[in-house]
Parts: sequence; structure tokens; C-alpha cells
Amino acid sequence: MTTSVLICDDSGFARRQMARSIPDGWDVDIHFAENGKEAISAIKQGKADVMFLDLNMPVMDGYQTMQIVKEQDLPTLVIVVSGDVQPEAHKKMLSLGVIAFIAKPIDNQKLCEILRQYGLYSGEATSQGRSQKVPVVEPRSQKSELDAYREMANVAMGRAGEQVAKLLGEFIQLPIPNVNLITNNELHMAISDVKSSDSLSAVSHGFIGAGINGEALVIFNDANFSTMGKLLKYHHKSTKEEYELEVLMDISNILVGACVNALSEQLHVSFSHNHPIILGRHCDIDQVLETNSQRWDKILAIEIAYAISSQDIQFDLLLLFPGNAMELVYEKLVKHTH
Repeated sequence: MTTSVLICDDSGFARRQMARSIPDGWDVDIHFAENGKEAISAIKQGKADVMFLDLNMPVMDGYQTMQIVKEQDLPTLVIVVSGDVQPEAHKKMLSLGVIAFIAKPIDNQKLCEILRQYGLYSGEATSQGRSQKVPVVEPRSQKSELDAYREMANVAMGRAGEQVAKLLGEFIQLPIPNVNLITNNELHMAISDVKSSDSLSAVSHGFIGAGINGEALVIFNDANFSTMGKLLKYHHKSTKEEYELEVLMDISNILVGACVNALSEQLHVSFSHNHPIILGRHCDIDQVLETNSQRWDKILAIEIAYAISSQDIQFDLLLLFPGNAMELVYEKLVKHTH
């Protein structure tokens, strides 16, 4: 008997990746949705005996989608496939009725174990997936490139958010990454969320491996230092300057370390890290960017605006790749997607 499978994710890159992860031996009819609103419609049309659901999406996210599925008792078994791997996200979605949670990038063996556990599939995991039934890659265009970079950032963002959530004991709100292909002169205009803060502090972490070099900037609103220090259970044992510097460096080291490790896993590249550099203290975003010594003509800029709503804290992670590295990143993402 054929099983109707719905893959709901705002990223076309992620949808193709998920479709190819479905084992060949599972008799399925695959459908797609770009957000929760489309998914609800597809479920009501009988196109989702099983739904693979992302969490961070525009229009209607995964949490809102599952709330409707639960309230209306819609006939679908839901497996979350997300870059958000925070325990609080697991707990919330399980309470809404999902049967399992898979972290991106997808582990085919774990997927098959879950399918077997619920009697959906009895075969073994296959390394090739459904590549013969799903296009290997969308024809290259700026849209497809941005889609691939955004999905890469989504996974890295989730890993970094998880580590900071564990450290602070708070749920971290994860955004949809803001991805732009820009020139250096356009960089300050592309950073929409950061610019709203008057006084900022920032630290830069460079990384390089297999011809791919990049830079990660962690940018703090200065008003958050006191609350962040309390969450970290730090005490004023020194000057205010040293206290704030300790908070900035500790958070940035954890955030960037987890993020770069996730990039490494997706690109199959081992990155080495440069010593972190303070770009600015108590200044505005333009001063931060002017202090940055990197001057690349073409830049892939990925802005991730984290938030802890319960504490009114916002901080940003900005990933920058120069044009030559950008090409290598895209080639490796496409290569390791099929």
C-alpha cells in the first residue's frame, strides 16, 4: 500500500535533501509544502499520511502547524526535521503530538529506525535514497544558491543555539537566517536587525579549511551584558570592562565553535580557527564594520538574530564568506546533498 508523504520546509534545498533520504524500499507518493499553511491544506486533501515538518518557516511555522493539527485532530503522523535541536523545542513539539524528532542534516539510519519503530517501513537504510526519483539539484541560479546557503545556516544556527541554551538555561528563539550576496560597501545595509541598537560590542572569529575561509562576528547589544552575566552566574570580581569582556568572549566562543563545527559537518571540511579579535566596544554597527580588517569585493553575508524573549535579550551572529570561498561552499553543499 502506497503511503502519502508530505515534506514541509521553506527551503527547496532541504525538501530535495529530505526526499532523497527516504529509503528506496518504502512505497511512497511524495508531496511538498513550503510552509505550514500549505501543509494543513495538503493534509486535508489526504496527501500526508506521514509529514516531515520543519520548525522555522515563514507564513506559518512548525509550532503553529502542529497546534492546528492537534486542535483539529488531523489525520497525519508527524516527524519533525529541524536544525533547532534544543531540548525545549523537542518537549514542546512532542506535547503537540509529533512522534519523533530528527536533527538536520538527516541521519538516514536514524530515519529508518523511526520508520520501523512505527511500522511504516520494514527494510534497511540505503545510502542512495531516492535520487533516481528526485532531481539531484535545481538548475543553478541566485535563488538556488541562496536557498542552499540558507539551509546550511539553518543547521549551523540550530547547533549554536542549542549550546547557548544549555549554557544559559533559557530557550533561544531561532529566526529564519537573513542571507545576502553583496559587495563590501553594501554590508552595513544588509544587517537590518543589528542596526537598531545604538551601542554594540563585537568580536570576530576567523576560520579556514580546504580553501574555504570565512569570518564569524558575534555582535552584542551592550544593554544585555548585565542580564547575560546573571544567566551565566558570573560575579563582579573585577572591573566592569573585564566583566563584560568575559561575557562577550565566553558566549562568542561557544556560539562560533558550535556553528563552525556544524558547517564543518555539512561541508565535510575541517576548519582551523584564528584567535578571536575584538572589533569594537560600546560603538555603533558602522564602526564595528569599519574596524573589521577584511575587505572582500563580493561577500556572502548570513545574519542570524538570536533572541531570549523571557529576558529581553538579543544578540547576532554574522557569517561572512568571500566570493572565492562562496563558490567552494556551494559546490560542496551540492556534492554532499546526493
